Amino acid sequence: MSDKPTVILVHGFWGGAAHWNKVIIELTRMGHTNIHAVELPLTSLGDDAERTRKMVAQQSGPVLLVGHSYGGAVITEAGNAPNVAGLVYIAAFAPDAGESPGAITQEHVPLAAANLTLDSDGYLWVKPELLHESFCQDLTEEEGLVMGITQKAPLASTFGDTITAPAWKTKPSWYQISTDDRMIAPENQKRMSSRLGARKIISLDASHASLASQQVEVASLIDEAATELAKN
Repeated sequence: MSDKPTVILVHGFWGGAAHWNKVIIELTRMGHTNIHAVELPLTSLGDDAERTRKMVAQQSGPVLLVGHSYGGAVITEAGNAPNVAGLVYIAAFAPDAGESPGAITQEHVPLAAANLTLDSDGYLWVKPELLHESFCQDLTEEEGLVMGITQKAPLASTFGDTITAPAWKTKPSWYQISTDDRMIAPENQKRMSSRLGARKIISLDASHASLASQQVEVASLIDEAATELAKN
């Protein structure tokens, strides 16, 4: 696996690096040994992209950036680093220059939008008791309960932060659409994935949390991207 790029996993809103735990296990079973998962502050796109750039800069060879949800916006902003070889989007935002996740969301408002709540400090939460039905309805209720209680809320203002130079315009990309996604409307995912010029697009009958409910398929797409990049 030494000829394959290092895989750096970037989480989205309402989660942390541990949201990738099942994918990490699958990638390890596939033989990947160079895997990292960024822990984002979720305070602004600039902050989150900078945290990702720092982890990318620590790697001695090529990197495959993988973003879930809002993490897709982060890898779009941070992916212009010279050693980033490719981008994988998992039910993720892939904004163009001047676009924000919030603006894209308004094009087709997701089913669970009404289940978000803003607190007095400006952080945006999924109502914990509704996270299972909103975010991960294809996981068990117990898993949804834990994810609801342990969720990492972003500053709501982050939704409005815009992309400067989208990395997908110069780096090869792959995209996974979740067809039963209640957090990012599938219509928005289809539009974003179609303009990427992605090398491969797959659709899974999955919730927003496809990285946890269909980890084998998600890990397989990441491995396929890594394998293809290793041949170039």
